This record gives sequence, C-alpha cells and structure tokens, in this order.
Amino acid sequence: MSDSPQPYTRLAAEQAGSRLYSVTHTTSYRYSAPVTRSSHVFRLRPAHDRFQEVVEHVLSISVPGRSWELEDVFGNQVVHYEIDSSYTELNIEATSVVRVHRGGGLFELSAPPPRVSIPLLWMPWQSQMMLPYLLPPELEESELYELSDYARTFVERNDRELIETLMDLTRTLRAEIAYQPGVTQLETTPFEVYRVKRGVCQDFANLFICLARLERVPARYRVGYIYTGGDYENKIQAEASHAWAEAYLPLRGWKGFDPTNGLAVDLDHIRVATGRNYRDATPTSGVIKVGGGGEELYVSVRVDPLDQP
Repeated sequence: MSDSPQPYTRLAAEQAGSRLYSVTHTTSYRYSAPVTRSSHVFRLRPAHDRFQEVVEHVLSISVPGRSWELEDVFGNQVVHYEIDSSYTELNIEATSVVRVHRGGGLFELSAPPPRVSIPLLWMPWQSQMMLPYLLPPELEESELYELSDYARTFVERNDRELIETLMDLTRTLRAEIAYQPGVTQLETTPFEVYRVKRGVCQDFANLFICLARLERVPARYRVGYIYTGGDYENKIQAEASHAWAEAYLPLRGWKGFDPTNGLAVDLDHIRVATGRNYRDATPTSGVIKVGGGGEELYVSVRVDPLDQP
C-alpha cells in the first residue's frame, strides 16, 4: 500500500492536466433479523491505467470474512467476500486517493481528432469483439423502431459526424429528461425513460447506450464518481455513485459521455467499474444464504480535491 501523497497546488495540477482526489464511499446494510451466512461482490477499486492513477486504496468491512480478489472479463478489480458469522449490520467503506489525467477525456490536449462518419466500418473480427457493446436491449419491436428513428435524427442533423452526433445526444438528453429520483427502478427500460422523460443517472446512461448501439456505435456502462464542489460548475449526482456512458471511437478508444449533466467526461469524473450494463458494474451486491429479514440500505460518497492551494 502506498503512503499518502503530498498535496500540490491546483495551479500546478491544471498545468499538468490532472487533478488529485480523495474519495470515501460508504455502504451500510441493516437487517431486522440476524444474517448468519452471506456472499458479497464489491467493485469499489477505481480503474488504474495511463489516464487514471490509483495512489492509495483501502477497503474496510465491519464483519470478518474470507476474501479473494480477481479481475473480471471487463477489467474491473473485484473482491469476493464470504461471511459465516452472525450480524445485523454490515458496513463497507472504500477510501481511495486517485489522480485523474486529462488525456482520458474526449478532447485531447494535442491535435483535434479526424472526422469519423456514421455508420462506422468494422473489420469482421472487430465486430465480433465489439458485439457485447453493439446489441441493444431486448425491447418490443415497435419500441426499437421508435428509438431507432429518434437516434437517426441526431445522426442526420450532424451530417453523420460521430463525435458531434454523440455530443448532441448527450446535451439533448440533459435538456429533455428531468433528473428525478424515485420514479424509475433497475428494471426500467430505455424506452420507458424515453417516454416519461424522467429518471436518474443510470436511466440517462441506459438510454444513451441504447441509442448509440442502434446506430452501430459500441457503447458501455460506466460507474464512478463526479466532483461537484469548489468553484467548478455544479453537476448532478455527487452524494452517491455516478453513472455515465462510454462510446468506442475509432483511433481514440473508449471515451465518456455524461448525459445526466450534458457534457463530455473530463477531470471531474473518477472511473471505477464498467460493463455492458449496470449489473456488470454494480459497486456492491450480494446474496443472503441464511437468515436476514427486512433490509435497509444507506449509501454515501464524499469526493474531495487534494490539489487545493
């Protein structure tokens, strides 16, 4: 485990094209009857690559158990945890120090990207590799036709240019859909979100992904955090995990689009887990094998910059 890094000034961070954050993610489960055996999966370690550096990460679990770590097929760092002792409350706290670099965003510091047009052309082997990210959800045929027609309007009014189309989609979903907790569930389909024009970050992401895939643009689901404090422009979803979409751009790789806030992902976003959908990237999940009763869930997230003057 690395020692805590020394903070540096925001000016130095901006000049270097990076920001340093401390993240604390706390999840608490409370039960009306004791649980005596349970199995859990945690995807709480932020992504570590050339665009984002995990300087420090500690996972604390209040109930003793057996654990093992692995990397899943989507590249997520996963902890499996088995508990065989009795408890009525389980607290999971993940604390991380993460440095985010600007090069992972849509707009690089170097030359602008070349024009890429929709439909994208793929070699057969590329299509096979991207197939999990090209399949839209299984909806009624009439719903898929309506969503496909809606997706095509973005392509046509942007002269088929890929990035402009995706940014138009990102901004339009932000403008047309109201952020409103409590009106949707995990099972809410992209078509239902399209029709009711309300939802939370996962609904924005799911609709973006569905529309992109209908235009044969590979898209995947991303879970992470967003910094909304300080003197930055206020954004939605800071007190829990945030969700957005990533699209695969030829010659550029996976790039993030946050339709909840109507912007491209940049230094304010901290990436954690990814997959085809929410279930592939769920931060915490589990199965109660013995015991348990009514369940209460509490989640809190705190993101603080460490590059303050």
